[in-house]
Amino acid sequence: MFLTALSVLGGVNLVNAEPGIEVVMNQARIVKLGRAADTIIIGNPEIADASVQDANTIVLTGKGFGITNMVALDRDGTPIVDAQISVVRQAAGSVRVYRRANVQTLSCTPYCEGSYKSEAERQSDAEIAQ
Repeated sequence: MFLTALSVLGGVNLVNAEPGIEVVMNQARIVKLGRAADTIIIGNPEIADASVQDANTIVLTGKGFGITNMVALDRDGTPIVDAQISVVRQAAGSVRVYRRANVQTLSCTPYCEGSYKSEAERQSDAEIAQ
């Protein structure tokens, strides 16, 4: 059964929805499930991580750029969710400065300052600069 993401107060409600959850790099996203899950599987844990709040609430965190999937199974092994997860850059509030092979990301909230970069972001910036 494919379900989709419907934004509800900053979270995702996966009850009666279609495929696709977007998570911003280095940010968390709350996912509410339609029924209690027993097992949560992330296709590529280098792209996204899932932590379980309770049987019906999952917190997804963007760890690396790309697309993976999340499968949630109930106690009987029946799929509750099989959704695609896309981890993307935060577009609003940041500026990227390119100086030949050097890329600098500034967080502008409201003043522009150097922002924290995970290893995945540093690697992505290095590949873009080439």
